[in-house]
Amino acid sequence: MKFVDKLDNVNYASSKEIQDELWHVEGIIRNRTNQKLKFDLSPVIKFKENDFGKVGYFKSKADKMVFETINQWIIFDTEELHNYVKSSNKRDFNIDELLNNLSWNLIIDKVE
Repeated sequence: MKFVDKLDNVNYASSKEIQDELWHVEGIIRNRTNQKLKFDLSPVIKFKENDFGKVGYFKSKADKMVFETINQWIIFDTEELHNYVKSSNKRDFNIDELLNNLSWNLIIDKVE
């Protein structure tokens, strides 16, 4: 199952929007919200041995950033995430830290 399967009223970003605005898909999270949102679906990448992560950009126009795990999608508010990153002296964050310190997050199980 793909994250997009959890959305209604789906619109995909154009190549230019992906490059310039850093979002991939727009839609409404089924049974969770009625607001149409833009999502950054950039994959988690390997930086070095046993060090995986996701690169974010402050110029993103995405409303939400989606992290995919084996069993879930973890969604964070992009603006809140950016503010948290800017207020810290760190560049690397783990998902548990973000879940504990950000007020807007949503976890969607892949099998519901």
